Order: sequence, then structure tokens, then C-alpha cells
Amino acid sequence: MFEWLLLFCMFLLSVSIVVAVFRLIKGPSMSDRVLSLDSIGYNIIGIVTVLTVMMKTQAFLEIILLIGIIAFLGTIALSKFVERGVVIEYNRDE
Repeated sequence: MFEWLLLFCMFLLSVSIVVAVFRLIKGPSMSDRVLSLDSIGYNIIGIVTVLTVMMKTQAFLEIILLIGIIAFLGTIALSKFVERGVVIEYNRDE
């Protein structure tokens, strides 16, 4: 019964990723695209977590952390790009 529940969770997370990819492609504004990328990252974390529970291992826990950090940095960079138009500012007051 627990395995079926995990498979159902994996299915729902996969459907959520498909919907987020649709929003990423079709999104009316740039902020919708940023949020969909963030949602895809968190759904991938969920899938890897369910896979870790299904395989009864702790080998993927570092991968979950790495994906979380990359998703967070990507969200910050895209938000800064949407707000100002540049990601890295160069202030040369020489």
C-alpha cells in the first residue's frame, strides 16, 4: 500500500512539472516564468525525495540539497534580472 502511495505521489509531482513547463513556455509575463522555474526545481526535489524513500537509501540526500541551492540561486538571479535588467552590476568609480 505504501509503495502505491509513493508511486501516486511521483505521478502527481510529474504532472505538476508538466503544468509548470507549460506555464514556463506560455507564461504571459516574466515573473510567471520565474515562478514556474522555481516550482519545477521544488518538484524535482520532491521526486528525488520520493525516490530516496522508495529505494530506502540516503545516497540522494546530497543531491536534494544541491538542487535546492541551485534552484534558490537561479530564482534570485532571474528575479534580479527581471527587476533591473542585469544580473551582475559593475560599478567602476575609479
